[in-house]
This record gives sequence, C-alpha cells and structure tokens, in this order.
Amino acid sequence: MNRRTAARTKLTLSYALLVMLSCISLFPAFWIVMSSFKTGNSLFSETLIPREFTLEHYRNLFQNTHYPVWFMNTLKIAALSTVLGTFLLLLASYAISRYRFAGRKTTLSTLLVLQMFPGFMAMIAIYVLLNAMNLLNSHWALVLVYSSGAIVTNVFVAKGFFDTIPRSLEDAARIDGASHMTLFFFIMIPLSRPMLTYASLMIFNGSFVDFIFAELVLRTEEQRTLAVGLYQMVSQRNSTEFTLFAAGAVLVALPVTLLFLFLQRFLVEGLTAGASKG
Repeated sequence: MNRRTAARTKLTLSYALLVMLSCISLFPAFWIVMSSFKTGNSLFSETLIPREFTLEHYRNLFQNTHYPVWFMNTLKIAALSTVLGTFLLLLASYAISRYRFAGRKTTLSTLLVLQMFPGFMAMIAIYVLLNAMNLLNSHWALVLVYSSGAIVTNVFVAKGFFDTIPRSLEDAARIDGASHMTLFFFIMIPLSRPMLTYASLMIFNGSFVDFIFAELVLRTEEQRTLAVGLYQMVSQRNSTEFTLFAAGAVLVALPVTLLFLFLQRFLVEGLTAGASKG
C-alpha cells in the first residue's frame, strides 16, 4: 500500500511539474497574443486579458507597413532553402550512410564538432565571402547560407534513418538494373518520407524565423524578411508600437505552427527513427 501511494505521489508531482513548466512556456506567447488585440501601443497592461479588443493593429500592419513584402520575402527564402537544403542533406547523408570512402570518419567527426559551435560564430567569414561573391543584399545569399547549414545540423538524423533501411532493397533494385540515381530517387527517397518531413520542417523553421544572418546580409526595405522588418519597425519608431509588433509576431508564428500541427505525426516518426541507430 505504501508503495502504491508513493507511486501515485510521484506521478502526481510529475504531472504538476509538467503543468507548471507548460504554463511558464505558454505564458509569454499568450501575453503577446492578448497584447496584439488590446488598444493603445504599449505592452504594459493592468490585466492579462484586455478589457477592450481591437483588430486595428492587424489592419495597420498591412496598410501602413511593408509587412506583406516582408512576408513574401521570408516565405520565398524559406521555401527555396528548404528545397535546396533538403536535397543537399539527402545526398550527403545517403553517401555517408551507404558508401565507404577515404575520409568518411573524418567527415563525420568534423560535422560533429561543427555542431558544437553556434552558426553566428562564422558571421564575419560569411560576410566577407558573400561580399566577394557580390551577393550582399540578395535573397540568394541567405538561401545558400541556410541550405548549406542544414547539412551540418541534420546530417546525423538523416544518416541514422538511412542506416535503418535494409540493404537488401538496394541489392534487389541493382539486380533489376537500377542505376545509382534511380535507386536514390525512386526507392530511397520515398522510403525516407518521415525523415524528409522532419528535416524539411527544421530547415523551413530555421529559415523563417532567423534574424542574425538576415540582418547581416539584407540592406534595403524591399529585401528585408519578417524578423528584420519587425525589428527595424520598432527601433525606427523609438519603441512605441509594441502592440503592432505583437500583431506581427502572432502572424509570423501562424505558418510554422500550422505546419507543425499538420505534419506532427511524420515529425515524430522521422525524429525517433533517425535517432534509433547511428
């Protein structure tokens, strides 16, 4: 009986801790959402839920700012980065998983070490390189940075997933006369849909919300992304339009949130399958 009581107490405390952590995590997001609907331009409020709701900030966002342009720029960069980054990731992880070549272990060790350092440590080197290539203030510069960085951050998950696919499938396809490209595109890629979904979501999310590299590369109003545009909007107005900023932040979160909810099942499958075997 005492053992059963101790187990129930432990379970209750675990759930209480999870509820508390969830409230702490969700409170800032809920505060931003409520602030986007309240009147005035200050985030300070005596009550968490506004006494009076308004959609004026959302109307101003589309009528008085370049928000639609920023949104389309961000969506274009994120989509191109996802397509190119996922393709490069599949090529690299498939080659590392299936082939044995000189420098393979060194490559894996190098990629593992690179994951330990934050990407912004290479800002100066990337800036100099893009300037030499005449790619500053260009969306293609961000696409190249994001898609190449996707290999470093996701290669072990993708490699682990390819390791779980039986080699007998490849052997049977080769006996039937399939080439390396046919095997890769028509057998391996369809089988890797869960991992493909996970990697694509991670690349899209990172590209969609990034601020550091976008601020470093983009210079003009017409080229800015959402993160840079919203920051510049607040800073240029002496930090007086916080509720307008809150409305923009809510709309920024919608596409990524909907994608995560829609593809949640594939996301979990891809993460667990890729981590089950190294």
